[in-house]
Amino acid sequence: MSAARRPILLALLASLIASMLGVVPASAATTGTIVGVGSGRCLDVHGAARTAGTAVEIYDCHGGANQSWTLSSTGQLTVYDAATCLDVKGASTTPGARLQIYPCHGGANQRWTLSADGSIRSAQSGLCLDVSGRASANGSAVAVWTCNGQTNQQWTTALRADSQPPSVPGGPRVSDLTCSSVTFAWNASSDDVGVAFYDVYHDGQLMRSVGGSTLSTSLTVVAGVTWGLYVNARDAAGNVSQASSTVSITPPECQTDTRAPTTPTGLAATASGTTVTLTWQGSTDDVGVRAYDVYREGSKVGTVSGTAAVPPVTTFVDSGLTASTSYSYAVQARDAQGNVSARSVAATVTTGAACGSAMCGVTQIGTDTDVPWGLVTLPDGTILYSRRDAQDIVRLDPTTGVKSTVGTVPGVAGTDGEGGLMGLAIAPTFGSDHWLYVMHTSPTDNRIVRFKVENNLLVTGSEQVLLTGILRNKFHNGGRLRFGPDGKLYASTGDAQNGDNAQNIASLNGKVLRLNPDGTVPSDNPFGNYVWSYGHRNPQGLAFDSQGRLWEQEFGNSVMDETNLVVKGGNYGWPACEGTTGTCGTAGYVAPKRTYPTADGSCSGIAIVRDVLYVACERGTRLYREVIAGSSLTDVQTYFNGTYGRLRTVEPAPDGGLWLTTSTTGDKDSIANNSNEKLLHVTLG
Repeated sequence: MSAARRPILLALLASLIASMLGVVPASAATTGTIVGVGSGRCLDVHGAARTAGTAVEIYDCHGGANQSWTLSSTGQLTVYDAATCLDVKGASTTPGARLQIYPCHGGANQRWTLSADGSIRSAQSGLCLDVSGRASANGSAVAVWTCNGQTNQQWTTALRADSQPPSVPGGPRVSDLTCSSVTFAWNASSDDVGVAFYDVYHDGQLMRSVGGSTLSTSLTVVAGVTWGLYVNARDAAGNVSQASSTVSITPPECQTDTRAPTTPTGLAATASGTTVTLTWQGSTDDVGVRAYDVYREGSKVGTVSGTAAVPPVTTFVDSGLTASTSYSYAVQARDAQGNVSARSVAATVTTGAACGSAMCGVTQIGTDTDVPWGLVTLPDGTILYSRRDAQDIVRLDPTTGVKSTVGTVPGVAGTDGEGGLMGLAIAPTFGSDHWLYVMHTSPTDNRIVRFKVENNLLVTGSEQVLLTGILRNKFHNGGRLRFGPDGKLYASTGDAQNGDNAQNIASLNGKVLRLNPDGTVPSDNPFGNYVWSYGHRNPQGLAFDSQGRLWEQEFGNSVMDETNLVVKGGNYGWPACEGTTGTCGTAGYVAPKRTYPTADGSCSGIAIVRDVLYVACERGTRLYREVIAGSSLTDVQTYFNGTYGRLRTVEPAPDGGLWLTTSTTGDKDSIANNSNEKLLHVTLG
């Protein structure tokens, strides 16, 4: 027997001694052999070589290091050390592509899913780990091939990742708050293996990760801006705890400022149909102008905001006005500490006789004290919408404004963040089958269920649970539902504040999922499970265009939000890629069709009407209108900038217009009825 093939006697001896002493290595749960069912031989690095590009084959099992594989939390299969990965040569997605060892780089061609049927599937292609030609002899080549269930694609292994998340970090608290920094501290979590990291967030945005022995950190903050701080614990296998409670901070300004900005001058108003465009000369301030508030007939109708580094623009578009009507406008400047100028000299303008723009009118059809989240239009023209924190569903007649409670959804739980009662959907068959599809957070997971709606009441006893096990957390729960023209139900799921979930095709998180209406897996899904696309952070918008293509809207972390054209089996890059930043050039990543700075975005819902995409944004407090031209988004325009505050959901209305809902207060907690929201109808031109 060659030296390369002989048993590693010292390793076995060390293992025996450890066993006698009752010592179990920390890696025991995640390291072991991978044995072919058809051959009885082990997955093996040829010649026990460590050189990048060395082929992988099958060989008699002998316990050598070149047959000892480790399953990482991100789905990598490593050998020798954590830096050497099982790799599809050339990142090929072609059946027959050979396997090799190669330095780990995080690409999808180095990620694998161990399935219950014994197959090992490539995250990049969905192809199965296969002994070429169904061979069984020593040295037989291993490749990826179309999954067929044969024994040359079945493997037995003791590999199992640590699946127990740490406990929730306790006692979050702050100290030493200044205009630019704060110290954030918490109590230690516990874990069956050990806490490796703590991830510190504000309002769903990752700020910093620290080691598992660190229980406090100094954070950079923004003067005058209110943030909600919290922390998650994470173990070495990538399991993430539920989030701590939230600590709210509002840093003081760095200097006292009592001087108001100068009054805006030169206000001019021009009308095009029922749209008015305002322009003015910027104000000056001893510290800096932070925003302009726009008034129409004495009432504030919008805000143009800037930052400490970028002053606000000096133009505003007011849309959806009444035809042939005179309007008077004024503008007021504001600094970061709330000092306001006098209002400008008024400018008066008369709208045209007919609408000549994309937005021809806005009508308030209802209000609510909770956050309206999902919304569907019933065949009779009324709408149903979910109240996220109150956990019930309301029927609204948009013509009369009359509301009634359809029912409370059982089993819903908040997350002290953005979980709760979220997306709604009905199939085109609703008129006969009366099924209402619901996505919601439970005490243990996110899930998709359906109920009958009879005589405008939710029949809770008819509940059918279609899909469970979608991980939950304070933020990043996704939650949108949409039926496609293929009759399938599509669902957007967040990464549950663990980016590794997004790249694991065995996980339901960080994905667009595709289900049959009865909850079964469609036979033509790309990976043999519910996953339709992956590599998503926190998608909340889904819409289909006239060609039957699926568009998706996704929250970024701190740089870019993105609009994606979703393709079957596509990998959209998170967490390695955010918008177009990071390692977005990695082979196999699908690029977004449009990106938005997070300050102008944080967009949740999308709708498509006549192949125009409408994007409702929260932090950006605006509605984008984007024309779909081929596979591009063109002629991008912005409407309602600050007019209605944070916008959550936009849906097509049966008259060719839009339903639009706000999410201005109480949208980052789970407290019921602490909001003040509007439901609007937008008439389109």
